[in-house]
Amino acid sequence: MQLAVLAGFLLAALAPLLHHWFGHRASLVLAIFPALLAVWLVGQAPQVIDQGAVLAEWVWVPSLDITLSFMLDGLSLLFGLLISVIGAFVLVYAGAYLRGHPDLVRFHVALVAFMVSMFGLVMADGLVTLFIFWELTSITSYLLIGFNHADIEARKSARQGLIVTMGGGLALMAGLILLGTAAGSWSFSGIAALEANLREHDLYTPILICLLLGAFTKSAQFPFHFWLPNAMAAPTPVSAYLHSATMVKAGIYLLARLQPSLGGTELWVGTLSLIGALTMVTGAFLAIRHTNIKKLLAYSTVMALGLLTMLLGIGTEKALIAFATFLLAHSMYKGALFMIAGILDHSTGTKDVTAMGGLRSLMPVTAGIALIAALSLAGVPPLFGFIGKELMLEAVLGAPRYALGLALLALCAAFLTMAVAAIVALRPFYGQRRQTPRTPHEAPLAMLLGPALLAGGSLLLGLVPSLPGTGLLASAASAVSGEPVALSLSLWHGFNLPLLLSFISLVVGYLLFRHWDRLRARLTMLDPVMRHGPEAGYEGFMNAIVHVSEWQTKVLQNGYMRNYILVMLLTLIALIGNSLLVRHAPQFSLHWDVRFHEVVVVGTIAMGALFATISRSRLGAVVSIGVMGFSIALIFILFSAPDLGITQLLVETLTVILLVLVLFRLPRYASLSSNLERIRDGGVAAVMGILIGLLVLSAWSVQQFEPISTYMIENSAPLAHGRNIVNVILVDYRALDTLGEMFVLALAAIGVVAMLKLRATESEPLRKTTKPKEPRDG
Repeated sequence: MQLAVLAGFLLAALAPLLHHWFGHRASLVLAIFPALLAVWLVGQAPQVIDQGAVLAEWVWVPSLDITLSFMLDGLSLLFGLLISVIGAFVLVYAGAYLRGHPDLVRFHVALVAFMVSMFGLVMADGLVTLFIFWELTSITSYLLIGFNHADIEARKSARQGLIVTMGGGLALMAGLILLGTAAGSWSFSGIAALEANLREHDLYTPILICLLLGAFTKSAQFPFHFWLPNAMAAPTPVSAYLHSATMVKAGIYLLARLQPSLGGTELWVGTLSLIGALTMVTGAFLAIRHTNIKKLLAYSTVMALGLLTMLLGIGTEKALIAFATFLLAHSMYKGALFMIAGILDHSTGTKDVTAMGGLRSLMPVTAGIALIAALSLAGVPPLFGFIGKELMLEAVLGAPRYALGLALLALCAAFLTMAVAAIVALRPFYGQRRQTPRTPHEAPLAMLLGPALLAGGSLLLGLVPSLPGTGLLASAASAVSGEPVALSLSLWHGFNLPLLLSFISLVVGYLLFRHWDRLRARLTMLDPVMRHGPEAGYEGFMNAIVHVSEWQTKVLQNGYMRNYILVMLLTLIALIGNSLLVRHAPQFSLHWDVRFHEVVVVGTIAMGALFATISRSRLGAVVSIGVMGFSIALIFILFSAPDLGITQLLVETLTVILLVLVLFRLPRYASLSSNLERIRDGGVAAVMGILIGLLVLSAWSVQQFEPISTYMIENSAPLAHGRNIVNVILVDYRALDTLGEMFVLALAAIGVVAMLKLRATESEPLRKTTKPKEPRDG
């Protein structure tokens, strides 16, 4: 499993080379990789179904007990097959859809990396491993949504999706850390094996809140649902993959993975059931307000994600069976329908379904595939979507809590979804022929292959539901439940209440479709209310960040160096003063063994510093600074450090000479501070100096460890063969550090030489046109 994931990232890196070798056929070559992954998963399926999970562990950070561990059980097997099979179809489809696009290579790199990131996420057993792949899916989806980077809407949508999902990712990180701390294990398999009941742990509520925020933002649950339809700015192959098998299903996968350990509580059931049901109805309602075919399908995906969340909230055995079945059904028909939407856009030049009509005679194969996939979306027998819909209604009716309310919401979502399915399947292909920007034509085989196989699979699994039910779906439902689940799917369960509700939803949905134009016109009265929805809250939040940034820039980043220094010094005073004076009272003893010449030298340093601050002459200030430097060198010499004294003398001499040379380039002094400001600055400087003095005295007086100088003195000659201890430290004990400093100085010297070597023709115009500005500081 590790090899499969790492090889996928290597393949993404090699995509430009493959494109150079194979041209537009590189999509077919890249599709071999997910196809091989699917074959490998099918080969592992019997062992997983019969014997349970397969673990693969690789030591990653042994000091932190972190491993790159992967687990293949029924749940990850189902997701892995969806990711790999649909991924292969999408790559083949994308090669034809984007043929001739100048950025096809960049698309291949991002799409393969996105695919492997999602595959690694569903296979991850370690909490840290899952989080890393979780964030990789956010980053790669950002690149894919913003693929058409010249389009401002694409850039805006990509940024929106990244901010929402990354914000949830931060909450997820906190939740995973709390979960690992509370459980005492950093892997899902380890947590499942523990006998401790996490539901009764003191950290259960914060753990659940953080994890739900991460899952809800990723899977577009209300009120974070708005980013997903906006992600339709991505190319259609990305939309097909994003909605059917990847990213938006990541949050659903996480909730399913956590169900055995954290599910079943009042907080879990109430939150997931109600938020899921609200998302389900919101997505279905918003879908019928749009005429853009991709927006129609996108909001129906929001509906499906809410439905899956609601089923996990209900948590009964029937609900988990319905969850696994509906997950598979939705992935198949939604992948097919999005590819059909891309074919319509590619062939007609428009995404508006009201601008299409009568295309069945020109695009008969596309029309047939769209009809089959849409029937599965609507839940019409004998499609597999009908089985998933019946199981969903049966699970909702048998919910232990909120059964009546959830059933009404599910019925409402069902007939709205039926209307969406009819719009997608009938409006473009039947009725009066309409003129489109392009002359409609049948799509090439590479674009029809994926949706045809997915739609055909929906029909096959509907006719033979035992094919996935007894093995794959039973294993997935068992992994979500945490205990074995018996599953037996059939197309006909007799006349019962779920069948009646399903029939009602089909009839009402078809009536809505018949009156869709008038209904859509009536719904425009809700536009003022819709403009104040969650997306408006997001925009307000982003605008508030801009306003706060502008305010703090004016206050803190205003271009005045003295304000920067003042803020930094006040911060240091607050932090150091709090630690030194409040939390730890300064403890030191003074030994007044000071000689007269030492007092004279220190006094000279103090007088030089004072004169430099009050001098009205730059030359006088430079001389005062030089007096300070030479006096410090004298202190080094007095305390038996002649080498340091010589170094200080050389550096100080060079610095003074450079400052004097620069003086001729500087403007005259200007008084920019009032008397009160100067008094304030002087007070801050005095407090800072006293505080640093107390800190140095305290550090000198406190001896918590044996000084390292003893080791240096004892081992300088025996180990380094040098009696000058300072040189030994620089050359031997700190050799790499000294080498780094030498490298920095050499690099700076090269830069200075390069600037001096500039030709006069390059520098003279700047010298002639640039006038010295008035100083902002005195």
